[in-house]
Amino acid sequence: MLSPHEFATLMLVRQAPDQIDMNRAELDALLERQLVMLEHCAAGARRAYLTEKGKTFLDALHPSDTPRRSRQTTDNGG
Repeated sequence: MLSPHEFATLMLVRQAPDQIDMNRAELDALLERQLVMLEHCAAGARRAYLTEKGKTFLDALHPSDTPRRSRQTTDNGG
């Protein structure tokens, strides 16, 4: 089970990965659970991104972040 801080960090990785402090302790827990991975960029910078496991986890627990399908009504006015 993730702590509230770990869950918030996971959502941050999804929504704003460039704004995460890479020294957050929560990132270590997410890395251990294989929910995020680190990408090494130019000039030694690192960037966090969601793994498939992380995406699946967030989609299951926070479906409002996923694109919604439009509903078509079958009511023909009768």
